Amino acid sequence: MSPRAAWTVAVPYLAFFLLPLGWLALTSLWPDAELARALPSHLTLENHAAALAGGGLARAVVNSLLVSGATAALALALAAPAAFAIARLGVRGGRALLAAALAVSMFPPIATAAPLYVALRAARLLDTLPGLVLPYASFSLPLALWLLTGTFRALPAELYRAARVDGCTPLGAFRRVLLPVAAPGIATAGLLVFVFAWNELLYAVTFLTSPARRTVPVALALFGGEFRDPIVVLAAASTLATIPVVAVAVLFQRRVVSGLTAGAVKG
Repeated sequence: MSPRAAWTVAVPYLAFFLLPLGWLALTSLWPDAELARALPSHLTLENHAAALAGGGLARAVVNSLLVSGATAALALALAAPAAFAIARLGVRGGRALLAAALAVSMFPPIATAAPLYVALRAARLLDTLPGLVLPYASFSLPLALWLLTGTFRALPAELYRAARVDGCTPLGAFRRVLLPVAAPGIATAGLLVFVFAWNELLYAVTFLTSPARRTVPVALALFGGEFRDPIVVLAAASTLATIPVVAVAVLFQRRVVSGLTAGAVKG
């Protein structure tokens, strides 16, 4: 494909995704008094200051970072060894395990909210961030398991054999050889789990009651209450809440691209 043809395809594609975000960012800079105008006469950061000053947004961002980071770490810590065992150790019933994981991921969250609420209440984990991490990790585990199983299967089998010949145990070969090589795929799975936990609303609004423990989706959903705050302040809050996710995505961009294309070319 020629460069001109590539740009012809890429520009509409990028515009489809970036224009709504650009309009949101522009709205966040719009003066409240000029909201009815087609275009603002000037831009202002007052809306961002107001968003940070009220609604507990800054605390919600910190809570979401803690919950999303812990969810990604826990899901990867559980999924990586299981994926390695399925992909390289020939575990009996590996395909059935993957099918069961996929079946579990099909359950609608609303159907599991009530039983999870009862379980967390019995464990005294309601209205706590760990009580949110555990359900998030359990529901994101199938995604991580599927992605990492494909990642480990795409790695050359000679790597594992060579590590075993050199005297490594299966666990040693996993930790010292295959895990570093699989870093791009692990980064991809971790980012997807992080975004899932960052965006989840149903469990967060059900299991958390204290304003100090709200995550970003809950804070935005309840921001201002009854539309007390103008739309420009809500747009500013949404823009500020998007920055951490964008920063994480940019930080792991190269590894994610490598992970998505791993195994696409053989040899």
